[in-house]
Amino acid sequence: MRIMATTDERDGPDAPRLHPPTLGMLVAVPDAVALDGDDDLDEVAIRDLTADELVWTGRRRFGASLLSGVTARSWAAPGASVVGSVIERLEVVALSAPESGWWNVEVQQSRIGSAELYDSNWRGVRFNRCKLGYLNLRGAHLTDVVFADCQITDLDLGHATASRLAFPGTRVDRLDCSGSRLADVDLRGARLADIGDIEGLRGASISLEQLLDLAPALAQRLGIRLD
Repeated sequence: MRIMATTDERDGPDAPRLHPPTLGMLVAVPDAVALDGDDDLDEVAIRDLTADELVWTGRRRFGASLLSGVTARSWAAPGASVVGSVIERLEVVALSAPESGWWNVEVQQSRIGSAELYDSNWRGVRFNRCKLGYLNLRGAHLTDVVFADCQITDLDLGHATASRLAFPGTRVDRLDCSGSRLADVDLRGARLADIGDIEGLRGASISLEQLLDLAPALAQRLGIRLD
């Protein structure tokens, strides 16, 4: 198993390559359209909406658009495509969007209790100052992704494929990478409390300080006694 532990960023993995989305003139949509339906939403703005649930069906597309200040108990968007868009101040208890696609997206200052995003495809995605409970990315494909200054209670990357993934200033209470394939994954900026599968970290970079912090948990998992 190869886990890189380094104190020099120049020796570390390639950084994510991000291009922030640029929004043009946006058209407000009626609440009924934002809440339910399968029509594609391009160059629209959904602002200051409170609802019990959002139900997006038919692999709905949300392109070059803004979702701001939305609060809901649940948001179902299986197979949806979020492209070139900004999501900010989203508060949702349960997000269910398996097999969804996220390309060139920014998510800012949002709170999500649980996010079922397994088998999804991400490229060029940045989460900034977000609080996430359970983030299920099992089987997902992640390229050029950043979680900056976030709090994540449980991050499940089981059997995921990740390349150029970074966590600057982010706390992760539990990380599970079992069966994952990692390349240029930079964990050095993260505060890690527990790791579910040591073997799953193959291809990731951590700092020497992180390695020392994790030593008791890793020793216990390996059956090593520390005196």
